[in-house]
Amino acid sequence: MERIQTALQKAKEQHGTAWRRELPPTSPTLPTLDMPWPKIPVRQPDLKVMAKNRIVTASHGDPAHAAFDILRTRLQHEFRQNNWTSVGITSPTPGCGKTMVSLNLAFSLANQKNCRVVVVDLDLRRPQVAKTLGIANPCALETYFKEQSDITDVFVRYGDNVAVAANGRPVRFSAELLQAPETTRVLKAMKQRLCPNVIIYDLPPILANDDVMAFLPNVDCAILVVAAEATTVSEADLCERELSERTKMLGVVLNKCRYTPDKYGY
Repeated sequence: MERIQTALQKAKEQHGTAWRRELPPTSPTLPTLDMPWPKIPVRQPDLKVMAKNRIVTASHGDPAHAAFDILRTRLQHEFRQNNWTSVGITSPTPGCGKTMVSLNLAFSLANQKNCRVVVVDLDLRRPQVAKTLGIANPCALETYFKEQSDITDVFVRYGDNVAVAANGRPVRFSAELLQAPETTRVLKAMKQRLCPNVIIYDLPPILANDDVMAFLPNVDCAILVVAAEATTVSEADLCERELSERTKMLGVVLNKCRYTPDKYGY
């Protein structure tokens, strides 16, 4: 009898061990993802202000949007080929229209519903994005880069897939701010939290100061905007050479050209 009880106990223990081994491993608890995109304040576009400032891609009423759609398609092709996400847009001197190109490209990209776009005004000494879009009293980006404000404080959203960070206050020591480790960390966190397909940085004119040179390590590629009858060939060559030495040169946009050939009825 004692032998039988011992055998039953041993079989019971073995059966219990086997049953415990068949249990699936416990899945680790996943952290709650921080998704601030839906929390960004939504703003209705002021189409009158945008039309006055030549932002033509927010609606398709102006045939000029076709030029930006071509730029959009070429940019997306390069981004897919190279696994890029960010582009800096600059010009040799003020007044070439880089902010206009940046915003038109952003809204052209946003017309594709599966493309999430972020625009950041990094012309910190002379910010123009807020004025161009008619944004009143935007937050100072300096506080965001110094980790004193949050994404939802500095960004506004147009529709479902465009978020814009305008700047409400000029920054005196802008190059130092752009090179600060805190700025790099904040921008990296912004990319991780917002998960954009394209980030457009509206940069200062390249010949005006050293801000662009300070920031170029943070972008995948650059676009140079030149103005017809204003930008000289030597200025364009110098800027293109400077950009090519520090990042990938995506191309040059000729703005303010009054003469275009008629093709295919357009």
